[in-house]
Amino acid sequence: MTANNIESALSRLFAKHRIVFWYDSKQELRSEFEALDLADVEKLEIANNEFGIKQRILRESPKQQFLLYKEGRQPKPLENWLLDVELAFTTFRTDQVAIWLSELELPNEFAEVVENHSAFFEPGRAPAQTAKRKEALRKLLTTEDSLPLVRMKMLSVCAGATKKGEDRIDNVLELLLSELQKSTSPLYSIIESCSLDEFLWQQVGRHYGYHTESPSIKDFSIELFKSCYSMGLDTPVNNDPIKLNSNALVFFKRWKDSRTHETSFEALSEDCAEILNIEADLVHRELKELIELDYFELIDKRVIYELVTAVEQRTIPQGEIALWCRQRRQGHWYSKYQHLYSAVDVASQFLALLDAVQLSMANSTEAVQGYTSHWYKLDQLYRQYIYALKVSAQNTLLSSLTEQIENQYTNRYLLPLNNAWQQHVDAMPNWQVPDVTSQAQFYRKWVKPYQDKDKKIYVIISDAFRYEAGHEMVSRIRQEDRYQAKLEHALSSLPSYTQLGMASLLPQTSETPLQIAENKTGTVAMGAQSTQGREGRDKVLKRLLGERAGAVLAKDLLEQNITENRELLKGHDLLYIYHNRIDHTGDKMQSEGEAFEATEKTFDDLIKLIKKLANANANNILITADHGFIYQNKPLEESDFLPNDVKGEVLYNDRRFVLGKDLKSSDALKYFSADKLNLAGDVGAVIPKGIQRLRLSGSGSRFVHGGATLQETVIPVISINKKRQSDITAVEVDVLRGGTNVITSGQLSVTLYQTEAVTDKVQPRTLRVGLYTRDGKLISDSHKISLDLASENPREREMKLRFVLTQEADGANNQEVMLTLEEPIVGTNQHKDYKQLPYTIRRSFTSDFDF
Repeated sequence: MTANNIESALSRLFAKHRIVFWYDSKQELRSEFEALDLADVEKLEIANNEFGIKQRILRESPKQQFLLYKEGRQPKPLENWLLDVELAFTTFRTDQVAIWLSELELPNEFAEVVENHSAFFEPGRAPAQTAKRKEALRKLLTTEDSLPLVRMKMLSVCAGATKKGEDRIDNVLELLLSELQKSTSPLYSIIESCSLDEFLWQQVGRHYGYHTESPSIKDFSIELFKSCYSMGLDTPVNNDPIKLNSNALVFFKRWKDSRTHETSFEALSEDCAEILNIEADLVHRELKELIELDYFELIDKRVIYELVTAVEQRTIPQGEIALWCRQRRQGHWYSKYQHLYSAVDVASQFLALLDAVQLSMANSTEAVQGYTSHWYKLDQLYRQYIYALKVSAQNTLLSSLTEQIENQYTNRYLLPLNNAWQQHVDAMPNWQVPDVTSQAQFYRKWVKPYQDKDKKIYVIISDAFRYEAGHEMVSRIRQEDRYQAKLEHALSSLPSYTQLGMASLLPQTSETPLQIAENKTGTVAMGAQSTQGREGRDKVLKRLLGERAGAVLAKDLLEQNITENRELLKGHDLLYIYHNRIDHTGDKMQSEGEAFEATEKTFDDLIKLIKKLANANANNILITADHGFIYQNKPLEESDFLPNDVKGEVLYNDRRFVLGKDLKSSDALKYFSADKLNLAGDVGAVIPKGIQRLRLSGSGSRFVHGGATLQETVIPVISINKKRQSDITAVEVDVLRGGTNVITSGQLSVTLYQTEAVTDKVQPRTLRVGLYTRDGKLISDSHKISLDLASENPREREMKLRFVLTQEADGANNQEVMLTLEEPIVGTNQHKDYKQLPYTIRRSFTSDFDF
């Protein structure tokens, strides 16, 4: 050691001790001793003068600091006349261990730890790694460290847990478990080479109850999965006793929920599921036993299988299905199976609603009112089910349920609804419904009032965006902070196809009525002006309303930056914005099966459009559609098609309508002359009754529009504005804890109560819940939950939680602890307190006995 090293090391020792012994065993450091000059420290040499030294240091100067130097080795205890003083104070060493202690700024009492684990400090073949280990350990050490704690920190460094706060056995185990999926185990090899493996297993045994003659990380992982699965079921698996304690369950849940170790957990879970034959065990388990467990992916598969069967066979009430599907949202594998859970949930809702629905309608007005009030929900649920089916790609699992949904949708809803509606259509003198605004009145009713008040207005027209989608869209808009939306409806023009629907939404005058072209294009003109495409409609708007009105494509507006959009809006008081994803997808034979996926993407498009417009200073926005559509996912039967026996001057053929002059057909089709369609000219239309199609070469048949069904002709009109102040709140949550606040066992059960239903403006609240001591130490497992229940029934807004106490809870016996509910701080990894409830732990010494 250098003189500076010696002086620094001795200074640290004298900071804690009055007397320091220095044995110069190799008799090579006398000059350093003689040259040493420490403030307030008196130097004495031991040279057959032990009694005089003892008199001096204990009687004459009991408060003075002394450095006692002896040239030569340390005497044996029986020959050491100063042994009592030496034991009472400390010894300064100058060997390799002393050098390491000096580098770590550790006192001599840690020499045994350093000596026993010398490989941790010896350079060997990897001096760079050794230097890093020593530096990492030095940063972790504190003056309060005990011998076991220093070993724990050495173990943590070997395992790669080198940050303060990570030097815990749970962090070490997580890192070692991650190694099991690798071909080698360098971290565990380092622990073994540093002789820390025995200490590791002592700690694992002390904390988690793992005791075996031949411990290994692999064996521990298997025991961990087996014991925790058994604890979750409250039943031993394969009659094997539960070997690990509740601390192990807490560790397991933390590891399972760790994003850092997600991959290794999933791989080990799969391995252990096979080793433990979990698949065979699950066959004998009831659904209620498994609903809160997520330790193996097989559990999700089993739960979903049971839920699918229950929905198909109607053995579980719809409310219970919905609650269980929501409970699974907290599970580890939920993101992988979320579309399957969604399919189960909406299928259950669909079947329950279909059982209760009454499709009676005294007149056409009642029919539209019935559809816009509640029947539309069946179309919405059918769409959501088919979307979930396709995204999940689990056609085999859902095949029987899907067949039932398809048959029920067609035979109990789509056919009877539109057959009943068709009777009112047949009786119409003109295409209109009393007390229902026609699409031709859209501008006059919804757009002109803004212009009359000199307010700017922006109209988004999404092709084939039907009413049921509009209803969901309103909910999504309202969930955005400061956005308000109101849903109304209109009756589209007939035939319900794009050219006529888009033209009908334009401002109209009696001098320039709409007229279908007398050619084979199916286009529509307003007087002499074509309304075809964006350019044609832009010209109509400018001719009728001036240069401050215009038409743009949604994709162009979405691609522009905020400055460009502000300039666009600054130059216009009225903009028609044309969006086309659903119709563009559904009208092609190759992609018609993706119509519902296109609807889902349209929701995202429209939210982006609304925000783009609002950021460009738009205050008033409308969303509507040119027409709706019918979609049946399963291939159609031959009976779903009608022969195209239309006679006369046929100009244009489609799957749901024929355009022409002087048309005649069978009774299975309905003829409307131009005047009955409220159009000018001589071009009328023939439309199949109900939901049947006309065959059309090279065209799809599942996605169709043009006819008179409610799904095709009832269109949404959504009015949107943005408030200046926030209008979003989160649900409030209370804790129902029964009649006591005393914890007398190793578990605590509580019920969280969501005080109100989730709505568009009252949104879910995500909480992290656990038991903590007054100084903030977690003494139980922690639950991350989302309170998102939408039921109006208070009993269906309760969520039961069970907390498993750790061994650290024993240290809080007869003390007050806190059940703490925390919520995440948006954009960070931090949490803030939401609520706290005090409990007192009062556990008897017999409470942990199993008999």
